[in-house]
Amino acid sequence: MTSRDATIELKLTEADAAAVRVDARRAGSGSVQPGSGRTNLFDLSRIELEDFFEQTLGEKRYRAHQVMKWIHHRHVTDFNGMTDLGKALRAKLEQHAHVHAPLVVFDKASTDGTHKWLLGMDPKNAIEAVYIPDKGRGTLCVSSQVGCALNCQFCSTATQGFNRNLSTAEIIGQVWVAARHLGNVPHQQRKLTNVVMMGMGEPLANFDNVVRAMSIMRDDLGYGLANKRVTLSTAGMVPMIDKLGELSDVSLAVSLHAPTDELRSELVPLNKKYPIEVLMDACVRYALRKPGTSVTFEYTLMKGVNDQPQHARELVQLMRAFDRAVQMKGAAKINLIPFNPFPGTRFERPTDVAIRTFQKLLNEAGMIAPVRRTRGDDIDAACGQLKGQVMDRTRRQAEFRKRLGGQGVDDAA
Repeated sequence: MTSRDATIELKLTEADAAAVRVDARRAGSGSVQPGSGRTNLFDLSRIELEDFFEQTLGEKRYRAHQVMKWIHHRHVTDFNGMTDLGKALRAKLEQHAHVHAPLVVFDKASTDGTHKWLLGMDPKNAIEAVYIPDKGRGTLCVSSQVGCALNCQFCSTATQGFNRNLSTAEIIGQVWVAARHLGNVPHQQRKLTNVVMMGMGEPLANFDNVVRAMSIMRDDLGYGLANKRVTLSTAGMVPMIDKLGELSDVSLAVSLHAPTDELRSELVPLNKKYPIEVLMDACVRYALRKPGTSVTFEYTLMKGVNDQPQHARELVQLMRAFDRAVQMKGAAKINLIPFNPFPGTRFERPTDVAIRTFQKLLNEAGMIAPVRRTRGDDIDAACGQLKGQVMDRTRRQAEFRKRLGGQGVDDAA
């Protein structure tokens, strides 16, 4: 299948767009529903929800715990269905709050069990979230922005440009949609074991909302995920990596993709602001904050670009320097990701022989370097392929479509 398949096309049809507009009152961003003055409880951490109950509703703080369980464990969003709450409290909640998840425009299952949702964030924008099942684990890839402003050259999301950050409610709402679909029950029937902030957008560019959402994911009254089972992936926003280390304790993944500044600046423009040496120093600081902490470095292999033996040797030297700085063997883990093509890209996936040769050079040097198995590529849900519906505030989307037209490629964006 391709993204031109009508059953999985990522561009919103007129009917889809109309459905989102009709449901706009349910698909607004932010903690307060526009025009209603009501707070979306998806937007609040446990402490914030306790404060809301005490200060806004005049209720005991423990009532917040009951409501969190109803929302995140039982997937109930109608206050009238929260049967252990009194009628008076339910009436207060109806007056001051609502629980609103993103609108599911469509969902699609892959032949390998991967599941993708296109979720309406507002009448003009939609994002994607992807669930990837595996032996003993189920990982949800969550988006943090509508589009992405960083313009990494090999990423399909970047071609759609950027519109805005997602609210905490819109981020945690992706987890809720997946958990409800899976029948996930924290601490009992756990289908959702891991969350990776690796979907559309740069998570650290939406710092406050992402950190608050991750706190709900890890809360026992939320989704009960262990710190190490929540991973944030960044292209290298150095000041925010340091801030994350101060405020959170999640796993860190860094989109490296090249062992030298010259090549990385071409692939990841952010490298011009935070070059590799500066980025690696920040990663060392993050790892040193807690003994035994490792950092994963993501490396997308592209044919003839960064997949040569010399690149592997340079990558080994970089990773060894990191291990020495952290004073722990294996502190650097490398996640090798074969490039996943999309219409209009100039990059190609290396041959299987080239991928295994690159991996062997790393393994022989003592590096932990698994090759990520491509999942969900038949529904364009593989790494680097995620695209939603972005009302672009940059010129990038128009420029990409113009380039596609010049190549004679049908616009499937």
